[in-house]
Amino acid sequence: MANISRRDFLKGIAAGAVSVGAMSAIPTMAFADSASQTPTEAIKSLDMIPQAYLNPQLPEEEFRTHDMELKAIFSPFKIGNVELHHRMVKSAAGSAAYLAGMTDEFLEYYFHLAKGGVELIFIESVDFLEVPESGEYEAENRAYLEKLVKGCAEYGATLGYQISGFGMGENEMTVDDIHAKQARMVQVAKGLYEVGFKVVEFNCAGFNMPAHFLSRFHNTRTDEYGGKSIENRARFVTEILEKLKAECPDLAIQCLIDCVEENDNIANNPTIMTLDTDVTTPHTKVLTIEEGIAAAKLFEAAGCDSMHLRIGPLGHHVAQFGSDLYFILNGVEGCTGFGTQYDFTRHFQGKAIGNTSGCGIALNIAAMYKKELKIPVGAVTYMDPAHAPDFFEKALEDGKLDFFLMNRPLTVDMEYVNKLREGRLDEIAPCTRCLHCHSGSNEMNAMFCYCRVNALTQRVMREGGPATYELPPAETKKKVMVIGGGPAGMEAARVAALRGHDVTLYEKRGSLGFMLDFAAMVKGPHENLADLKKYLIRQMELAGVTVKTGTEVTKELIEAEAPDAVILATGGQRAALEVDADVPVIEMERFMFEKMGDNVIVYGSNAQAFDAALWLTVHKKHVTMVTPSVADDFDIQQSQHAKRMMTTALYALGFNSFPESSIKSVKDGMATVTMDTGIDTVIPCDAIVNAADMLPDTSLLDGVSVKETYAIGDCAAPFNIALAIRGGNDAGRAV
Repeated sequence: MANISRRDFLKGIAAGAVSVGAMSAIPTMAFADSASQTPTEAIKSLDMIPQAYLNPQLPEEEFRTHDMELKAIFSPFKIGNVELHHRMVKSAAGSAAYLAGMTDEFLEYYFHLAKGGVELIFIESVDFLEVPESGEYEAENRAYLEKLVKGCAEYGATLGYQISGFGMGENEMTVDDIHAKQARMVQVAKGLYEVGFKVVEFNCAGFNMPAHFLSRFHNTRTDEYGGKSIENRARFVTEILEKLKAECPDLAIQCLIDCVEENDNIANNPTIMTLDTDVTTPHTKVLTIEEGIAAAKLFEAAGCDSMHLRIGPLGHHVAQFGSDLYFILNGVEGCTGFGTQYDFTRHFQGKAIGNTSGCGIALNIAAMYKKELKIPVGAVTYMDPAHAPDFFEKALEDGKLDFFLMNRPLTVDMEYVNKLREGRLDEIAPCTRCLHCHSGSNEMNAMFCYCRVNALTQRVMREGGPATYELPPAETKKKVMVIGGGPAGMEAARVAALRGHDVTLYEKRGSLGFMLDFAAMVKGPHENLADLKKYLIRQMELAGVTVKTGTEVTKELIEAEAPDAVILATGGQRAALEVDADVPVIEMERFMFEKMGDNVIVYGSNAQAFDAALWLTVHKKHVTMVTPSVADDFDIQQSQHAKRMMTTALYALGFNSFPESSIKSVKDGMATVTMDTGIDTVIPCDAIVNAADMLPDTSLLDGVSVKETYAIGDCAAPFNIALAIRGGNDAGRAV
């Protein structure tokens, strides 16, 4: 039965990832059961490791339907005195919290969310938004805040602010310290209320002080703010709520909590990860759903107007608000980031939705809270009505919750709400769940914090980025030739055409987005790459781009067409792997379609190499990675969060890697690998997959007479989809 469930899941890939045109370009699989089998049918027939059957996923066509009118989603409700006309609320997490000071970029970010139809926008803790302890804003700060509030209000949006108290220290605080901290939080909330904010949210989740007071795991106090009593542990927050409601009765208050906790980093010690203690005892004392409901009732009684719920693993911060990350590995759904795997029929008390690739993971838990509370209940993580309209509409109709907290979908497409209201779902840019938007060791570093799909996020109005959100109209209409139908080319064509140019895109294959099709087959449905392809194609249709497929562009064709500008987006080239081997050397683009033995070397360590290594491992191959790159560059093209999930899962499954190494030879099923130490190591090898880094190739532009030329994406600087789309957007704006 497990095989059937898993194969049913893979039907979703077959249906959604590969178009009819693209299918003809994919080679017949050497291991197909019959000549009539399609590649995806042959893939479905392959056996996989036990981990692949632990959390079987529903076929996407079973939960991504759109037959219902979205009446519940676009129905009114209230949080305190704040009246809203739809059920989508912008959560506080987001890139704007990391911007440098009182900038125009900060303002425009929120103005565009409001303009796009979001009616309640929460802003993450930012120092310059908080009233000083003196009780009075500096004149410049106050004027800036009033401009922010007024600008959003012009589009019908209300602002909320999240108060976090980030950090630990709850056990060392005296009672006087606690009262001072509470008073400061009340002061911050009152200051924001006075300048026009109508809602505040207390972040009682994650690694924030209110969460630590609430936690049986973290809170070891023995006085009235600790101990085993839920009333005592909730007291830090309830006293704040009571004081604030007494002083600002019209200010709406929301509380964010982990609605259920789980043990992910089971090696850590309950004494809170000190280095000199016994680390053999696993985490205990997680917050249960029932405890969370009890705390929520206390918050409600103290004046809380709405609840914001998310699931809460103890060890992995990003998975607390982006728990769809558990589904980023195709075939190891439930990966934790610690080399272990959740069983969603057991973990999180068996109440998390674990068969929809993370979509709406907390809906059933939210329903348990809503049954016990009188105030509105909202939930976060992959709450994306455009992704699965009926699924989310029915959740509201069934009374599971009252509203959705959303972040990534709204920053990917700031017109999300308006487009959804107008029924233009096929025009909504999809979030691809890659978490590049929350990556890098320094959130201010836009090189490692960006959106894969929206080239403006964390770039607009910055040095080197687009000057405005809006597209400047072309001063002179030009004939523009775009060569290549991948993400870079399609984005460039879309933007150039929207600016008023006459744009024709050429693709040598019979369909567009071939590598997106291929990537979707490797990665599975979680990253919505099939949706990204459909979106880019639809955008070109709307912009009036002429598309010519099955046309390979030569220099002669360029000269004959005589365009004013050429944008080259033909992708990079991978050099052939020269190795003395008596086993097959298989190119990356064919690795799923070739018959091979059990022991496989993947040569390379980029994101494609790691995706291939995971796919092969899931399909019962013993994989060793050999790469000339240093270990610090492993999987660098993916977000740090995807990389963490990938590497911990692979190593736990027996994967091995040799950085700064080379394949010396392969004879009689054994490969000799020269390591970075200069010592040769011998490992079994039945096949080699060449996933070496791509090399740029702009030779098609050499010698052409066109004066204005651009090379973008992998043909210019091979890296990833995000930078390809960024390059396309920049070229479309520059032409």
